[in-house]
Amino acid sequence: MALFWVTVVAWFLYDRQGNIYWLLLGDTDDNMRLMQVRAWLAGQGWYDLRQYRLDPALGGFDIHWSRLVDLPIAALILLLKPFIGIVAAEKWACGLAPLLPLSVAMIGLSLAVRRLVAPWAWPVALIVLMGCTSTMSMYAPMRIDHHGWQLAFLALTVAGLADPRRARGGAVVGLSSAASLTIGLELLPYCAMAGAIIALRWIWDREDVRRMQVYGLTLGGGSALGFAIFASNANQVLRCDALTPVWLSVMVAAGALLFGLSLLNPANRWVRLGLATLAGAIIVAGFALCFPQCLGRPEQVSDELANTWLNNVREARPIYKHAFKTAFPMAVLPVIGVLGALFATWRARRSEALVGWAAVALFTAFASAMLLWQVRAAPAAQMLAVPGSVALLVVAVPWFLSIREPFARWIGEVPAQLLGVLLRVFGTVGAFLLLSGLWAGLVPPLFSGDGAAKPGKPAPPDKVAAANNACARMSNLRMLNDVPAGIVFTHVDLGPRLITVTHHSGIAGPYHRNGRAILDVHHAFTWATPNFRPIAAAHKAQYLLICPDMSETTLYRARGPNGFYAQLVKGQVPNWLEPVSLRLGPAGKPLPFKLWRIRYDLPDVAVKPAK
Repeated sequence: MALFWVTVVAWFLYDRQGNIYWLLLGDTDDNMRLMQVRAWLAGQGWYDLRQYRLDPALGGFDIHWSRLVDLPIAALILLLKPFIGIVAAEKWACGLAPLLPLSVAMIGLSLAVRRLVAPWAWPVALIVLMGCTSTMSMYAPMRIDHHGWQLAFLALTVAGLADPRRARGGAVVGLSSAASLTIGLELLPYCAMAGAIIALRWIWDREDVRRMQVYGLTLGGGSALGFAIFASNANQVLRCDALTPVWLSVMVAAGALLFGLSLLNPANRWVRLGLATLAGAIIVAGFALCFPQCLGRPEQVSDELANTWLNNVREARPIYKHAFKTAFPMAVLPVIGVLGALFATWRARRSEALVGWAAVALFTAFASAMLLWQVRAAPAAQMLAVPGSVALLVVAVPWFLSIREPFARWIGEVPAQLLGVLLRVFGTVGAFLLLSGLWAGLVPPLFSGDGAAKPGKPAPPDKVAAANNACARMSNLRMLNDVPAGIVFTHVDLGPRLITVTHHSGIAGPYHRNGRAILDVHHAFTWATPNFRPIAAAHKAQYLLICPDMSETTLYRARGPNGFYAQLVKGQVPNWLEPVSLRLGPAGKPLPFKLWRIRYDLPDVAVKPAK
């Protein structure tokens, strides 16, 4: 498995060497993660996760993350810095860091498949994992945000659920859940489902009490340890969006109750069911009574912020609200995984593997159902589908390989031999492509009109995608360093990239604790032009930077068709915006964005079209 992982690492580093060289951190969270690591290495406190380069006039804003994911990135930077310098060390640290949790995910899946399917089947699981496009995208170089680590702990959770050694399995699930929650609450539903499955196993089989007992201890103890070491100063209060005292209380109480039930361990199954139900009711009732503010959205944002920004995040939409070409490849493997897990559960109905497969089938079905809530569940759903897919493959592929002379009695020996060869070759390949889900990416272009453009009629370029890429490119953004450092009023999604690449500070980033600044940016761009300067002045902004056609600007146009941004892109620039000339880009072309200096000493006059 280690050799397989090294091979994947080598390929990824070769394939993404351009991204590493240009520090192409494609996601806003990846940029912000690097900024958090930089701040820590520069002397910012371990428990101080405030980002002071965004909205500095108001003291920056808190990030609800933890330092756990910062550790490997910082370690790689410190390790490489003496040999290649700080600039190159940051680039290679960002390239290598996502590949570390990939090894953990491979370990989890390999163990799960060895325990559930066959000792020799783990390489099949790794091959199927390579086809999980949503999952593997979280491990690509430069994807340094926390999702890869959370998926890795989720893979270990599956291995723990499948572990025949009860105490070890319970410890792995409990510690993996605690580590995932220490990083963030994104996988809280999966952690809760894992705990429910362990309780159900105990209800069904009294002999499984040791698994639940150790799980309860490690969940409560691991969560407490994670909170003590990694909870930031801002997470010491009763917030609902991270491992704060709110969720720490829930995890400790849940662990204590499960441990208490394990000590009772009544012989009657119905009594065990009743006690487990009572424990669940106590947790739910206690949560509702003690933390009523957390019964809604964990982000605790205002309705205006939710409608203006949070509800428009593509990842937060259910899969059925996405285009077919996006949704279909995401959903295929989870469906196959559920069917495979159910098939394997049925096959194991008279063996010791029944309980393990039933647990994994429940977990896989739950993960697939989460796609109906948010499409960001796709990486986890695809990864959890791997054991079920492998269970089908190890039955179907050997069956096709065993075919020798089908229908020889009716078509003759020679034609039967030829037919057998064809079935062995094409049947095996077809079965593998079908049951591994690798065929899913071929279907959308065939049925959604997304095929190649007709000769002589090239497909129109995607202006939004082109603008997103061009305005985030390091070679373009670095041109802004020719201008004296200042506070730049720009789009929310451009803020983290701006502070990562340039010496400027920004106003906002797409983080719910930055809600006031997010609304101010949207108001400034969508309200009438005279409203812009008072908003910018409140944040002491010195420059205005826009990226025409960037995806966020589509919201400005929709919500403020006659607002400041809409007038600006039409050339109606107010007199108090002083154009800032910039050098041409690296290719000798104009830069994709526009920059102005904001003048607060000039009165408003009629807006005139720019020359």
